[in-house]
Amino acid sequence: MVTTINDDMFTADVIQDPYPYYGRIREEDPVHWNELYELWVITRHDDLVWMTRNHEQFSNAVFMNDPRPAYPAILESDTELYDYVRSYQGDQFIQYDRPEHLEMRKVVHGYFTPKSMEEWRPLVKSAIKDLLDAAEARGEVDLMRDLAVPLPVLVIAEMMGVPESERGHIRMLAEKLLNIGRGEPDRMRILTEGMQGMLDYVDPLVDERIVNPKDDFISVLAGGEKSGVFTRHQVLVNTSLLLLAGHETTINLICNGTLAFMNNRDQWDLLKSDTEGMMVRATEEALRYDSPVKSIQRLASEDVEMRGKQIKKNDRIRWFMSSANRDPNKFENPDTMDITRWPNPHVAFGAGVHHCLGATIARVEGQEVFSALAERYPNLELKTHDMEYQPSITFRSIKSLPVSLN
Repeated sequence: MVTTINDDMFTADVIQDPYPYYGRIREEDPVHWNELYELWVITRHDDLVWMTRNHEQFSNAVFMNDPRPAYPAILESDTELYDYVRSYQGDQFIQYDRPEHLEMRKVVHGYFTPKSMEEWRPLVKSAIKDLLDAAEARGEVDLMRDLAVPLPVLVIAEMMGVPESERGHIRMLAEKLLNIGRGEPDRMRILTEGMQGMLDYVDPLVDERIVNPKDDFISVLAGGEKSGVFTRHQVLVNTSLLLLAGHETTINLICNGTLAFMNNRDQWDLLKSDTEGMMVRATEEALRYDSPVKSIQRLASEDVEMRGKQIKKNDRIRWFMSSANRDPNKFENPDTMDITRWPNPHVAFGAGVHHCLGATIARVEGQEVFSALAERYPNLELKTHDMEYQPSITFRSIKSLPVSLN
């Protein structure tokens, strides 16, 4: 007998451990209509990949083309703030479909090629050493606070050309922007504060880069404005997008991956036995096993039938990478962490034409962190197994990761 699925995706148990919940949906109703939020929940790997390959039928222009209220519900008094959010988010290049998306992506793609991102590896290694040295000197170590946050913030700040003294400000704004995936009814106020703060911060930087371009991605986006591909507002919100996407997901990769290793000591021992040889596959498995991003949203561009369900034009859709990455139809023993797994066709970075631009630099940071931790702290242990997660439908983010270095 199939029991009713609770459509509230923000319950404490689903936030704490989403895998049983989405696993059940994947098994019982893989194309599931969520009555509470009025959206389709897609949970199988093959379905997700099929949708990315048929991007003409599933639009990215969610904020521009969806007039419905926010979900979960927000305060009625914040409706105007949500309109501001829609305008802000709607100008990000990932919110466009082809051909506009292709032209916008071309502007930034050259900066984020795998070859150019690989050149950041020496800086990443050096930064990890410095951060771990400083953490050791302080004594009480929280890998979230002392490594997982400052490392990607440092890297993305270098890419943006942000001075060291202003990185704390950037992180503060990013934390406000994370409210985009939360469920609290008053989240719009904090979210819009972060958005306006980013616009205020980046605008003078763009003015400067238009006159004096540098070797950073703000200059790349400013060049897109000069060539007429981007408006000024699009330059500002895309800088904000690259800032947030460029470090929040990596924070989650580092924390979720380290936590997974601590809870799977056999895999930790395997990584320690050959850190250089295993770090690539270890990072891919960390990405699959507890993905940094849980879900992505789309709108149906036309009527589509999937697994006998009728998805109507303009219906909201949310696909769950965290579920697809544990799909037993795609992965053998999907709930087992296995760093020898290869090939590893996870979809932690999405797939298709909207595949994550920053995938390579995230991989570089993950590889070097896991390698450094395994070499430097072979007896690394958690100080607590009671992890608290941010109540987000978008990100899989723990709040802290206190460890004993031994």
